[in-house]
Amino acid sequence: LIRSFTDKELVAIVEDLSVDDAVDIIGEMPANVVARILRSADAQTRKSINEILLYPEDSAGSMMTPEYVALRPNMTVEEAFDKIRKVGHDKETIYTCYVTQSDRTLVGVVTAMDLMLAEPDTLISELMETNVIYTTTDEDKENVVIKFSDYGFLALPVVDKGNRLVGIVTVDDAMDVIEEENTEDIAKMAAMAPTDKPYLKTSPLSLWKN
Repeated sequence: LIRSFTDKELVAIVEDLSVDDAVDIIGEMPANVVARILRSADAQTRKSINEILLYPEDSAGSMMTPEYVALRPNMTVEEAFDKIRKVGHDKETIYTCYVTQSDRTLVGVVTAMDLMLAEPDTLISELMETNVIYTTTDEDKENVVIKFSDYGFLALPVVDKGNRLVGIVTVDDAMDVIEEENTEDIAKMAAMAPTDKPYLKTSPLSLWKN
C-alpha cells in the first residue's frame, strides 16, 4: 500500500498515525521506504520517530509515544481544560494527564474525571496523585506489561534516568506485546520457532534442537 501511495497521500497518512505506530511500520519496511516515510513526516514527528528508534527493541522506550498531555502543578482546572482543548486532538490519550515541572520532571498524575468533578479554580497540585507508578525507558517490555496487568492502567508514563517524562505506553501497545510473547511461547512449545537460516540450509541437528 505504501509503495502505491503518492507523496501527498503518504504525508496525510503519516500525519494521522501516532508516533509509536509510525515506528512500528518503519520497523517492517525496507530502507528506501523508510527514507520516503521520514521525508513525508513533519520535522517534529521525524525527530520523535528517530528518538524512539534509538531505544533497544525490547525496551519500554521502543514502544512508547511522546504524544501525551502535560500539565503544571500551578495550573487551575480551567486552565488545564483550555490546554487539553488546544492540544488534545493529536494526543494518544486525554483521559490521563501527567503533571510535570518546567524541566519535565514527573510529579503527579490527574485523570479527566478528577478535572470534571473539581471546581474551575482548583489547582492541579490539589488534585494530582503524587504516588505515580511509572516505567523507565530501558525497562524490559515484559515488565511493562506486568504493570498494566497489576494496576489496570490505560496508560503508563515513561521517564528517563533523571525522572523526566519522555513518553507514555498505552494499553493497546501492551496488548500487542502480550500477543507477541504468547505467539513466541506457543511456537516454542510446538517446536515451530523460526530459525535464522532457511530449513534446507540448516543441519538436521540444529533443526532437532529448535
